[in-house]
Formats: sequence, structure tokens, C-alpha cells
Amino acid sequence: MTGLGPIPDNLVLGAPVDLPNQNPDVMKPMQLNDIAAEEAIRDSEIDLSAVDLDRFGCAISGHMGDAAGRSILEGRDINWVTTGKQWWQQLYPNTSCGQIANRYGLLGPRICHSTACASGLVDMMSAVRAIRDNQCDVALVGSGETIDPLFAAGFRSMRVLSDSDDPKNSCRPFDRNRNGFVMGEGSAMFVIERRDHALARGAKIYAEILGCRCLSEAHHVTGLDMESIALERLISDTMRVSDISPRDIEYVNCHGTGTKQNDINEIRGIRAAFGIQAQRTCVSSLKSMIGHLVNASGSVELAVTTLALRDGFMPPTSNLRNPDPECDLDCIPQVGRSLKAQHAMKLSVAFGGHLVAVAIRRWNDAATGFGYPEELRRAA
Repeated sequence: MTGLGPIPDNLVLGAPVDLPNQNPDVMKPMQLNDIAAEEAIRDSEIDLSAVDLDRFGCAISGHMGDAAGRSILEGRDINWVTTGKQWWQQLYPNTSCGQIANRYGLLGPRICHSTACASGLVDMMSAVRAIRDNQCDVALVGSGETIDPLFAAGFRSMRVLSDSDDPKNSCRPFDRNRNGFVMGEGSAMFVIERRDHALARGAKIYAEILGCRCLSEAHHVTGLDMESIALERLISDTMRVSDISPRDIEYVNCHGTGTKQNDINEIRGIRAAFGIQAQRTCVSSLKSMIGHLVNASGSVELAVTTLALRDGFMPPTSNLRNPDPECDLDCIPQVGRSLKAQHAMKLSVAFGGHLVAVAIRRWNDAATGFGYPEELRRAA
């Protein structure tokens, strides 16, 4: 990476997103969220003029505030005052949530959490709860994040970033030789609805959200309980409220940071909660391919998990060539796998002890769902 403020160029590895028309006056996370929100609204084919916007919520996770604004307040970069950059409107983590809700005229519950790497799933859980509590019928949900100098400096100080000489193979979750994660960028947005609301308007449905749970470790700000007691309880509670069993879940999308503590903590938690069924469940980590998106990781990884169920193809753990004996589940090494899984679970294990799980089920109805790619090819 280059251009990370006071951090020397080429010191930190990263997986940035290139924006062809990036606006230098608007924070990059906000621009990513704007693009993803527009794509989600368009993909959902929801007619905003035909729905009750009083019952249309918005749950977009917090992002880092404007570093330029922080510099102004500290008197280090007074030149920003005359650039026209509206830093004062971008200081708050909830700025993107508010501006996107305003853009589409969404008048339902407006929700924004900042719970480290669990933020995306916490806001998904909150939006689901708002629908089930009859506060709204539909919600735009997601998160976005970019590589911020403060994040980069902090993670490097914690020694959790990979310092590999080979950037393409630097993030190796579940591998014996893993040495940390690579920071990434991105955004994902969902339109989630009450089922009868979606069916009434003829929506194409990717998956059904069965249940969401959030617990905490109460252990350490950055360290994890290596007995995985809280994670085991989280997974078990999520299955219970979702009315499914370990036998039903064929794929788990892990947090999978590529740090020794996280990888072992997750595998132990899954094994303890699934029991003997853990041997037939496959797991993987997307961070091996897209990096760690911090506040946006839960949303982006849940989106890919949803598409994995849609297409019947489970994503791999890239760069996994020498599995750690303590990570002894099927981690889908290097190459993705065709598997018509019907249920999946997404996990987030965040700094601060935030643990979140979301269980989803593929929507198989021929009229309102999606066929598998080979079925569509045969039909064509």
C-alpha cells in the first residue's frame, strides 16, 4: 500500500478497491456504500413509489470517520479548511447510514452499529428484529469500509497483519504457516423483507434468514478464549432459534482471519457445537482472497455465502496448502467445491468480544427463487 498518511509506502499489504470515478471530497467508504446500495435496490426490483417508505428501514454499519477532519481539529492540516471538502459532515460513523436513507427517502427505523468486525452481522440481526417486531416491512442493510491509516497502524502494532514477501499468498487461514491477515476494502448491501411482503410483490428471493444471535466472550479486548465456550454456545443458540440441527448445516463461512488464535478458536467452537456432524461440514475463509474488510467483513462475507447457496458452489480457503493439525475440519483448500447446500451459517468473531452468527436457508421455489447455474444452462 502507498499513500497511507504517515505510514511509509510499501510497509503494509492491502487489497484496495479501485473506484474509476472516485470523488476526493467524499470518504471512500461512503462511495462504496452508495454504489452497493444502488445495486441492491436495482437488483431487488423494488418499486420505491409503490411501497410504504414509513415502513422501510435502513441499517448500515458505522465506518471510520474523516481522518482529514481529525487532522483539522488537531491543527495539523489546516489547508483542508479551504479545499471545499465537507469534512464536518463526514466525522461520524453513522454518516453513510443517514445519507443513504435520505437519498432513498427511507423513513423507517434507522440503525447503525459500530461493533468492530461484527458490525455487518449486528446490523443485519437488528434489521431482522425490527421486521419481526413489526417496526418495518423491508430494510436496506449492509456495511462498507476502506483501509484507514489508523486501522493499519493499530493492527500492525498488534502484530496481526501478514508481513509475507508474497502478497498473493500472504493470507493463509487455517494453514500451519499463517502469519496474519491482509486489510481489504469493499461493501455489500441487502434488501431484506418480511416474507409475505416479498412474495406479494413477486420478488426474486436468494435465501431466507432463519435466525441470528449475538453473544460476548467477556474475556479480552483482542485475545480470544481458546476453550471457545462462548462461541460454542453462540452456534448452538443460533441453530436452536433457527429450528435446525448440525446435520442441516453443510457450510460455515468463518471469520477466518489467518491468525493463530482466531482460526483455532473458530474450529474448536464449531467442532464443539456440531459434535460428530462437524466431520461432514465444510468451512472456509474469504479473507484469504479479499482481505479483512473490518466493519464490512460480515456483510460482504454473508453476501458471498448467500450466493454460494444460490449457485451450489462453496468458496475455498485460498493459499491453504499446509493445514494446521488443530484446524482439522474440511476447510475447502485452494479450490472451491460444487455442493448444493441448503443451509449455511456465517460467523463473525470481533475484537471487543463481539460474537455473531446468522443462519440462512436457500430459497428453492421455482417461481420466486433462483435455479442452479447448470439448470439455467440446460434451460437455455
